[in-house]
Parts: sequence; C-alpha cells; structure tokens
Amino acid sequence: MSSRHSVQQPRPFQAYPTHRTAQTSRSLYPTFLSLPDTIKLQLSFASQGLLEAFRWDKVVAIISSDPEIRANVFKSVLLNSLSLTSIYAFDLLLQPLVADQQKWFHRNVGWFYKALWLLPVICVSLYLNSSWCGLIAKRTFVLQHGSRAAQQAPVTYTGLLTMLATSAYRVVMVFTSIVVGFALGAVPFVGPPLGFCFMCWVDAYYCFEFIWIARGMSLSTRVRHLEERWAYYFAFGLPSAALCMWGSSLANAALFALLFPAYIIMAMNARPVPKDPYSPASSPAGTEDIIRHPSPFVPIRLPIFAVVIFLNDWFVRIISVGGGPGARGNNTGTPRATRQRRRMSEGVENAEEGRESDNRPITRGGRRKID
Repeated sequence: MSSRHSVQQPRPFQAYPTHRTAQTSRSLYPTFLSLPDTIKLQLSFASQGLLEAFRWDKVVAIISSDPEIRANVFKSVLLNSLSLTSIYAFDLLLQPLVADQQKWFHRNVGWFYKALWLLPVICVSLYLNSSWCGLIAKRTFVLQHGSRAAQQAPVTYTGLLTMLATSAYRVVMVFTSIVVGFALGAVPFVGPPLGFCFMCWVDAYYCFEFIWIARGMSLSTRVRHLEERWAYYFAFGLPSAALCMWGSSLANAALFALLFPAYIIMAMNARPVPKDPYSPASSPAGTEDIIRHPSPFVPIRLPIFAVVIFLNDWFVRIISVGGGPGARGNNTGTPRATRQRRRMSEGVENAEEGRESDNRPITRGGRRKID
C-alpha cells in the first residue's frame, strides 16, 4: 500500500509534561529572595549610604588639595555664615526686644529688618552659593574623571535657551519640593515623620544632581535612579535633613546651604547601591545567569517624587504659551492623565533638558525594560 494511504499510528496519551518541558517552564519562572534576605539587603544599602554621608575625611582631603575648590568653599562658608548670623540675630536678639512694643515703628522694625537686610542677603546668598557649588562640583568631577570628561560643546543659541530652561526648572522643582514637604508636615500624627523622610530624599537628590547631570542623565533617569535605590539615598540624606530641622525655615535653609558644598563632594565620591535594583544580591558561583529579584513584599521602586512631578507638569502646562495639539489630548480615547502616568513627565523633561522623553516599552508591573 502506498504511503499516502498508510494509517498513522496514534500517539500515546501524555498525562503529564515531559521532564524537559517542566524544566524549561521552571527556568522561566522568576526567582525571588526571601523577605528576611531582602530586608537585610535594604538595611545594608542604607548603612552604606549613611557611612558615605559621614566621609568628612574625603571633604577635608579634596578641599586641602585643590586651591580652586578651597577658594569657592571659603566664599560659600563666609557668605552663608553671614546669612545664618543675620537670621539668628533677628530670632534671638531683635525679635524679643520689639515683641511687646506699642509704637508703630518698634512693632514693625522686624518687618523692616527682613525686607531691607535679611531677604536681600538670603537671595544673594542662594544665587552665589548655587554658582559656587556648581564650580565645586565641576572641579571635583574633573579631579576624579579628567578634563576630557568635563568638556562641553560650544554654547549655541539653543543651548543657551536650554540652560535658562534648566535653571528655571530647578527653581520650580525646589519650590514644589518645599511645598510638598510642608504639606506632609501639616498632616496630623503621621505628617511630620513623612515630611522628614521626604526631605531626606530631597536633600540626597540635590546633593547628587550635579554628578547626574555631568553624566548626561535625563530627568526621568535621575528620578528613577533615586526611587529604585530608596534605602541608600534615604540614609545619605538623613544627616543633613536631621541637622536642618530644628530652627526656623530660613535658618534651616541657610544651614543646608552652608553644608551643601561638603555633601556635594561626598556625593561625588559615593558609590550608590545596588547596581541593579532588580537583582540586588550577588549570585553564588555557578548561578550567575539566574536573576534573583527582591521579595514581592518589599517594593523595588518607591514613587517618592510622584507628587512633585505632577505639580511640575501642572505648572509647565500653565506657563506654556500656545501649546501644540498634544496639549489638548488625542482622539484615541486614552485620557491624557493616564498617558502621563505611563511616561515619566515628558513635558517637564523636555522643558528641563530639551530632549526627547524616555519612550522605552513598559513591562508588566509598570516597569520599563532595562538596557
């Protein structure tokens, strides 16, 4: 009989998958660390962040070895000490003297002191301190990575506009961060601890912002980098936040400005951990190809700056002049707010960086693929 009319033998019924199939499926299933191991890892990351926030030996060594850094640190310390002295002179000496006075001039002498002396000194101090801290950060970066790493392209008209947009954006982000911090502090019971934790991350962000920008990291990359290493950066910002929480708002700001150059130098010498937040533990020998994720009960990324980014988006949309078609949404039926949650503040990043947004595909769980 020809092969065309041959009867095929029925295949035996397979009640269970073969060993090879089961092994392949098991290898595709993600491997997770236990909850105690994940907590120990996060505590170790926090301890390293706290340790690197106390590396005053690095600060002293770099300041003493480079005259340019030493000169800028000296000017910053001198000016911020003047601001701090002026603030405490008003709080401790002048204000108690005129507290119970009846004459109009005596009752308003504090207002005149603030308007004619204190606020101008603080504004000038913040502006100059920002400039000097930028020079300190650039010089420290050059000492670590060489002059070629810090070379910049010639400033064009577009580059000048981008620099102005970056400066304006930083002011907006500082303002929104302060607003969120005060709003959290006003919540009864849990508000003050939440506000303090938030300020720890804010302090750490601004200490590391210079080196992140020098490495070409966009806004979304900077925020994601901090939020995925939340334990380390919380501990790094803990000392500065703890030191700047006991006085008035102006005194705390002046004290942080006084400490800011030192923490920039510490941040330049820091090594944030983990390198890969999605596989933070070192693999045993022979299992390097196995990715061990943290426990599902401990978040990999905390949305620390979600409210700040939302406020920045809102502010940028308000000040935008003649928004394009994208400002009115599209006809796909997808709400604009939903699309903005899927992408990391595209409008704000373009305003601050002058770049395209981060359009990498989003995997299950809302995480972007890592290159």
